[in-house]
Amino acid sequence: MLEADIAKGDLSPVLVLLLSFFAAYLVGSIPTGYLVGKYRGLDLRREGSGNIGATNALRVLGKKAGSIVLAGDALKGWLAVMGGFMLARLGFDLPEHMVILSGVAAAAGALLGHSFPVWLGFQGGKGISTSAGIMIALFPPLVFISGLLFWIILFYTTRYVSIASLGAAFMLPTSAFVLMAFGECDLVRAIIAAIMCGLAVWRHKPNISRLMAGTEKRFERKKLNPTK
Repeated sequence: MLEADIAKGDLSPVLVLLLSFFAAYLVGSIPTGYLVGKYRGLDLRREGSGNIGATNALRVLGKKAGSIVLAGDALKGWLAVMGGFMLARLGFDLPEHMVILSGVAAAAGALLGHSFPVWLGFQGGKGISTSAGIMIALFPPLVFISGLLFWIILFYTTRYVSIASLGAAFMLPTSAFVLMAFGECDLVRAIIAAIMCGLAVWRHKPNISRLMAGTEKRFERKKLNPTK
């Protein structure tokens, strides 16, 4: 019976979801910030906030390194989801709803890989940059645009990266469910958006505690030196 099921392709959907998830986990677990820090002779886990994400890389290593980490982490999310799509379409020739599920499985794998990389003892980043790449690949453009605009507004009004990141995280499921009401997004992607938001909030628990205690660090505007 099992051989017959495999021959008919009945197990292909399960197989493609598992392959998408685990392949994406490996992609997501590439520790961009750690590698960039090591290239510069530093271990970001022992510098600044101890996080290997783009914000700590920016503070410790400067704008260029921070931008590289941001782009690399976002690329991981984008590549993982696009790989999930391609696997379902080209490798298994599955219907469109399974293609979407494959992308969702890849998104989950990439986020977990980034947050809990096996190479670093399961101590990774908070997943905001990787989520941005996932948003671009998996959701309608308005989801990413609304999240980006909300991040920019919150950052430049508060100068707290954590507040901006949490605000963008909440905007993800909000915009996804709004678009679903207009038929522009499906329930599966709206649910994964809510899960991504929950993971972002959970990973930001130390930041939330510092915000409540008034000890969270701001990104201060640089003052012009009038003597120069």
